[in-house]
Amino acid sequence: MTSEAITVLGLGNLGRALAETFQRADHPVTVWNRSAAKAEGLAATVASTAAGAVAASELVVVAVLDHQAAQQVLSGVDVCGRALVNLTSGTPDDARELARWAAANGAEYLHGAVYAVPQTIGTDASAIIYSGSSAVHERWQKQLALLGKVTFLGVDAGRASGYDVAILSGMYGLLGGFLHAAALARANGIKAGELTPKLLSWLTDLQPALTTFAEEIDGESYSGGESSLAMNQSGLATLIRAAGAQGVPFAALDSLKALVDQQVDAGRGEESLARAVESLGVASQRFAG
Repeated sequence: MTSEAITVLGLGNLGRALAETFQRADHPVTVWNRSAAKAEGLAATVASTAAGAVAASELVVVAVLDHQAAQQVLSGVDVCGRALVNLTSGTPDDARELARWAAANGAEYLHGAVYAVPQTIGTDASAIIYSGSSAVHERWQKQLALLGKVTFLGVDAGRASGYDVAILSGMYGLLGGFLHAAALARANGIKAGELTPKLLSWLTDLQPALTTFAEEIDGESYSGGESSLAMNQSGLATLIRAAGAQGVPFAALDSLKALVDQQVDAGRGEESLARAVESLGVASQRFAG
């Protein structure tokens, strides 16, 4: 591998891990951070300005707090001829906005969503999905692969973030469910450590059901009904009552039951629970193709 220069903007936990990973592969690295002290201990060139850091390398990796911070850091910077890889979390529209800005300023833009904790960057436990410029992906794929497993999702810069917000929503839903389960267990004198192995076993057994639900949602066909809306409406009502009686109500359960109720009230009670997704008003074809 040739040792092309690489710039990293942002030296939070993720940005620092990125810079260190590139350094270990013998790439000359230039870094910039609002607080220069964050660069302490890095064997990298520390730029005094973001503009100076961007000027030092063709490949510029951005890893700052949020979309607004990324906009502020890049504002007024000459990015012409640069490959911008933005690993900052944001919405799909945020990514598309920056992609348009990059194009208008002569740069190529690739957006990434990171599935790793900073300590695992550069190991087999790290994976990053990308979308946007295919030219950046192809030109810099070896360097990007240093950070973790690379998956390119296509030229829509917002697609990686589309996956990301959906996956994170599922993750936080799971974490919220776990915390509520732990509270319910504790209300009944059961330790969270005793509950968790049984909960994990049950969640593992649910994997085939999620695959079936996904097929039903994609096909917009819910006639299977093995886990019907009416059955789950009754189960949710019981769970909500039990949680309230034990002093640990959980609004997420009420919200889910409201989606189910809407479908049952429309005469769909014998259809699959997956049909509740239609109550969310998902514009599934908005960015088709």
